[in-house]
Amino acid sequence: MGRGLAKDFDSTTVAFHRDGELALTASVVTIGAFDGVHRGHQELLRQTIAAARRRSVPAVVYTFDPPPKVYFGKAEALISLREKLDRMATFAPHHIVVADFNQIYVRRNAAEFLAELRRLRPHEVIVGEDFRFGSCKGGTAQLLRQHFDTRILPPVRCGNGEVVSSSRIRLLRRSGLSAAAAALEDWRDIVAASPADRSGLPQLEVIGP
Repeated sequence: MGRGLAKDFDSTTVAFHRDGELALTASVVTIGAFDGVHRGHQELLRQTIAAARRRSVPAVVYTFDPPPKVYFGKAEALISLREKLDRMATFAPHHIVVADFNQIYVRRNAAEFLAELRRLRPHEVIVGEDFRFGSCKGGTAQLLRQHFDTRILPPVRCGNGEVVSSSRIRLLRRSGLSAAAAALEDWRDIVAASPADRSGLPQLEVIGP
């Protein structure tokens, strides 16, 4: 159990870990900042949990705190770590790994990240097409494909063709368009839905606060 991560959660459903703590014999993994857990992130979560169920292996979400753009001062966080974990746990993955994105972690190269990922023994890795990892963003989704069975999901787009992204949500908020930003996050509808509706899968137990 991750140090301090699980104290505010009913961890009977989702296990929380710091980076480097978890080792598995098999898994399906998705990786990303997941800031806001917006509609694009939700699709990654759904696809990961569905793939894990098909393979009868644990579903793992690997994320960062703070999000890299926030650490480098390029953006403000859309939600707190507590809220992010709460939202991700609503989809009921088996494990959530939170990497401390600090001055030590930033210096890790792509090979070091790949070595940590191997500890999870992923049968499949699912990421967005803009995913980068390692110092100076040296690792790409294409590099992942050289080491793991990797599925790269296209971006989710809204009705006018705009890509759903954390950056766009920030822009809408700064422009006073809070309703439009909320529509891209799509969180109220997720909370109102049943657990089965959230993932398109059989009923899952949902973690409580």
